Amino acid sequence: MMEQDDSMDDGRMQPHGGDLGAMAALFPDAPRPWIDLSTGINPWPYPIPALDLALWTRLPSVADEAALKRAAMAAYGVSDPDMILAAPGSQLLINSLPFLRPAADVAIIGPTYGEHAPAWARAGHRVRMIKDLPDPAGPLPDVLLLVNPNNPDGRSHDPVRLLPLLDEIAQRGGWLLVDEAFCDLRPDLSLASQAGRKGLLVLRSFGKFYGLAGLRLGFLLAPAVIIRVLAGRFGPWAVSGPALMLGAAALADRDWQVATRVQLARAMARSLSLYQKAGLELLGGTDLYALIRYGNGRDLYRELGVAGLLARSFPDRPGLLRLGLPPDSVTFERLAQVLTP
Repeated sequence: MMEQDDSMDDGRMQPHGGDLGAMAALFPDAPRPWIDLSTGINPWPYPIPALDLALWTRLPSVADEAALKRAAMAAYGVSDPDMILAAPGSQLLINSLPFLRPAADVAIIGPTYGEHAPAWARAGHRVRMIKDLPDPAGPLPDVLLLVNPNNPDGRSHDPVRLLPLLDEIAQRGGWLLVDEAFCDLRPDLSLASQAGRKGLLVLRSFGKFYGLAGLRLGFLLAPAVIIRVLAGRFGPWAVSGPALMLGAAALADRDWQVATRVQLARAMARSLSLYQKAGLELLGGTDLYALIRYGNGRDLYRELGVAGLLARSFPDRPGLLRLGLPPDSVTFERLAQVLTP
């Protein structure tokens, strides 16, 4: 029997990182520039090439969208363009998918990204949080949702364990919805190559690994019937011309992807060494963020804010912070001065 964890997200809208304006108002005397360590976005983004002015002045073409789909198919291992949908950010997909099903029992493995639960609750579903994968032979929800690797603790689920669950849930007309927002860091965890299997829906985010969150680009990999329904709801020109072009270029750049994984891993190793020296407890993470616990009566979130550093806090879990990668040595030293005064 699946166990509910009442301490986890209850379906309300959650605060997020990245609001430098609010932090500047809260800490008006903090040194500038503000450094955002709260979002888990690659601080060394994909290099933006010169863009044809026509991308800004004309509507996106069918050919532009097809080129992006081809690049995404190759990058994610998808075999059919009808099983992939590009959208202006994965958040729109998160908010749209719950309206494609009648009221259902939705189980979310958490704690995790805080927007999933409210999206399903707003659409009238019964949402409950669970701690781990259910037994494929036991009672199963209509929709099982997980983030792999998880945000904010980096917990991962082996695809070998997920596929039997998918088969059982799909036989009952259900969905296994996997948010792979950070799976570019761990391609071995991805179910993207299984796109098209009955009941499997995979979300991919572009902005985090490629460091271009402002571009607003995300993908749904799913059976063609689901793709058609959502594509019809989004209508034509859902993704901008610049996003189509940049997305296609970045997804096809294997050399940059390989080099970036190495760069991120080295940078996170340096950060983890700092956290260890500072006596902080590492609870998990990925190569884009670390979840730490601090104690001794410190208000580390405020200490960082006074130093012009924005971390991701969790109001329902005091004592925890998620920290992204410092973008340069100056920021690293500023962070080190706060953590090891």
